[in-house]
Amino acid sequence: MVLALVRGDSSLNEIKLQGVVGEPVRAATADEIKHAFGAQPGFIGPVDVDGDLKIIADPSIEGIDMVVGANRDGYHLRGVRAGRDFEADIADIRAVEEGDACPNCGKTLRILKAIEVGNIFKLGTRYSKALNATYLDDKGKEQPIVMGSYGIGPARIAAAAVEQRHDERGISWPRSIAPFEVEIVALGKEGSEEGKLADKLYEELKEGGFDVIYDDRTARAGEKFADAELLGCPVRLTVGKRTIKEGSIEAQVRLGLEDKQLPIDGLPDELEKLLDSIE
Repeated sequence: MVLALVRGDSSLNEIKLQGVVGEPVRAATADEIKHAFGAQPGFIGPVDVDGDLKIIADPSIEGIDMVVGANRDGYHLRGVRAGRDFEADIADIRAVEEGDACPNCGKTLRILKAIEVGNIFKLGTRYSKALNATYLDDKGKEQPIVMGSYGIGPARIAAAAVEQRHDERGISWPRSIAPFEVEIVALGKEGSEEGKLADKLYEELKEGGFDVIYDDRTARAGEKFADAELLGCPVRLTVGKRTIKEGSIEAQVRLGLEDKQLPIDGLPDELEKLLDSIE
C-alpha cells in the first residue's frame, strides 16, 4: 500500500506514480483502504498512519496548510503541514493541467489533442547481444551496441487522416493517400447520351493518369451522392443531362463540399488544377 498525496484541485497521474514506485500501481479497493487506515475512502489522511506505510507527496503541497482525512469516518483535520505533521517522499505525481507553468521555461502550458502516427522504441542490448553486434569503447573493449527502432505506421497515417478530415457525412481523403483521386457519378440511364459521356470521360481520365472510380449503378441520384460523400474521394464529378446542355461538369470538392464547374473540353487539365488547389 502506498499513500499518494496531491492537492484537492489536482489529479493523480498514475504513470508518474508508477515511475516513482518502480512497479505497476492500481487504485486500492474500499475494503483495502478500510483495512489499512481504519476509515472509509474520503476520510483517510497521512497523519498518525502505520509507520511502514510509504507516503509520496507532490511538491505542490509543500509549505501549505491542508485539510486531510483524520482516518476516522466523518472527521477531517485542518492546518496539516508536510514535514511537521507527517513525513513524505516528495515527487512529481500530479497530472499536468491547462495553464500550468512550464518547469523549464516558465511559459504557460497548453493541452492539445494529438494523434500517434509513428513510434520510437529503445531496444537496449537485447538483440545486439544475441547477434554479437559490438563496438569498441574508448578503452578498446568490446561493448554490445545499444539499439533503437523508429517508424511510421501506414495504418496510423490513414486513421489520422480520417480523424482530422471527416465530417458527419463521411471521409474526406487528402489526395496523397486517397484510394481514388476522383469519382465520376453518372446520373443517366445505361445507353443514354449522358451515360455515354460519362463512359468517355472515365476512359479519358484514366488515360490521363488519374485514379478514377466510376459509379454507373442504376441507383437514385441521392443514394449515389451519399455514397460518394461517405467514400470521400477528393473530387466528385457529376455527369447528367444538364452537363450536356451547359457543356460543363459539376465538380464537388469533398473537403468543405464546395461545388465548382469544370469545362468538358480540356477536363483533365482543369481537374489537375483543382486537385492541386485542395489541401
